Amino acid sequence: MAEAALAKTSGAGTDPRVRANRTMGLAIAFGVLLLDQLVKWIVMNPLHLAQRSGFPEDGIHIAPFFRFIFTANHGVSMGFLTADSQAMRWILVLLTAGISAFVLAWMWREKRRDDALALALVLGGALGNILDRVRLGYVVDFADLHFGDIHPFLVFNVGDAAITIGVLLLLVRALLTRDRKTPSEDK
Repeated sequence: MAEAALAKTSGAGTDPRVRANRTMGLAIAFGVLLLDQLVKWIVMNPLHLAQRSGFPEDGIHIAPFFRFIFTANHGVSMGFLTADSQAMRWILVLLTAGISAFVLAWMWREKRRDDALALALVLGGALGNILDRVRLGYVVDFADLHFGDIHPFLVFNVGDAAITIGVLLLLVRALLTRDRKTPSEDK
């Protein structure tokens, strides 16, 4: 009896698909975290983006519709929950860490590979932004997609893009796919 309880809590008796999804999910989340931090380091250090930004025409123009421009994001998204004090900064860290823990727990139990992938993208992006907030007090945003004077998106980073893609994948799967009923359920 004790062996069965231990196997259940340790994951030894877990469905092989769930174990494979965990491994894949953790690897993807770690990869997103590393990529996010690497790109932020490149734009902040070798490219010195913070020193180049300050006016709309500043930054590094990559294409007519895309540029790198430094933004210190003290809020969560779209100006919500702006951390204007140290206490608020740490509240945001705790809030986003709690959300990340929920996403990790969901990913840990997920049987669907596509959902585990989406959750891994969300987790990796969130961890990158949490790390910024802990280290710097703000999240480094730098990517500005625009069409002339029209800016359909806020300035974002790799972590933000991963979170957005992950959430969109979850929504698309939830809205467009339905589990088929077995013939016995139709009665």
